[in-house]
Amino acid sequence: MSIPTGQKALLLPSKQGEFVVDTVDVPNPDAGEVLVRIEAASLSHLELLMQRTGIYITSYPAILGLDAAGVVVAVGDEVENVSLGDRVLFVANFNLANRFAAQQQYAVMKANLTSKIPPNITFDEAATLPCNLTTAVNGLYSSVAFVAGGIQRGGANLTPFWKEGGRGKYAAQPIVILGGSSSVGQYAIQLARISGFSPIITTASPKNADFVTSFGATHVLDRNLSREVLIAKIREITSQPVHLVYDAVSFPETQNVAYDILAPGGTLIVVVRPAIDQAKLTVDKSVYVVFGSPHIPEYADFDAEIYRILPELLSSGEIKPNIPEVVPGGLSGIPGGLERLKRNEVSARKLVVHPPETL
Repeated sequence: MSIPTGQKALLLPSKQGEFVVDTVDVPNPDAGEVLVRIEAASLSHLELLMQRTGIYITSYPAILGLDAAGVVVAVGDEVENVSLGDRVLFVANFNLANRFAAQQQYAVMKANLTSKIPPNITFDEAATLPCNLTTAVNGLYSSVAFVAGGIQRGGANLTPFWKEGGRGKYAAQPIVILGGSSSVGQYAIQLARISGFSPIITTASPKNADFVTSFGATHVLDRNLSREVLIAKIREITSQPVHLVYDAVSFPETQNVAYDILAPGGTLIVVVRPAIDQAKLTVDKSVYVVFGSPHIPEYADFDAEIYRILPELLSSGEIKPNIPEVVPGGLSGIPGGLERLKRNEVSARKLVVHPPETL
């Protein structure tokens, strides 16, 4: 395959600066790495946070971007799981170096943390998967617990459904997933279904009720219900104590409601820094912040397992990707797409750009 020496990339030139499209070098893969021509990259709220605060950025100019899908165009030494021409998806490691970031036309990636894309999945669909699915998987199944940045991180330590005895293990046990139509929430529902949870109770806008039900939610409650009404309705659905709540939204108000729903001895998974009122915290409820990156050493080997089996899950339809919405203009369309996310104008969709279309 012919590989250019230069490429278009979306650069953040300085802290709290404005994005610009510029030309940068195409990187070369080292041992254990592959070079991917990125056909689709998705957008996330994290990129807004990084632009606004500089969090996770170690140097400027910076290239951001978490999720990407594309074609392997070069292979480094010691790579065995993928070959030239393979269609792959991956979570970019943008905070390590620009060469690993997603918002450019070519990026390198550790080969063992890529997953092949089956024929029934488009590049756009594949780009919605990596970080959001990893966040759901790590939150539910990871057994690690570690402190990073003063925050207790980890997962609920469920038996993974791909391990012996894991599939359907949690039959007749309730789970509550707040934010079922969010990108992470959609995957959490699907994983809960495979693990056998029932009922699977989620919150969403009424207009998205049928949508989240299609993934496996058994009960959909209006996300705008008051704390008291929401808890009362959950108790009407199940008389069993709720020992697992996954808050895929993790606003301060949802975290506090989630903590109130949680039974003693239970686990709450949140996706951002905890914001639970100190007065209500007790020692018999565990709260973990999940991180959706396979590049964190504590998660790496575990996440490599899900990437190995993901093609089969996608081929069978057991895991369905988010619905992508393409933002025109290639990389140049990203700032406008991020503004739409900032204004909460995107519902039950994942915004995706096509880097090759960048002028």
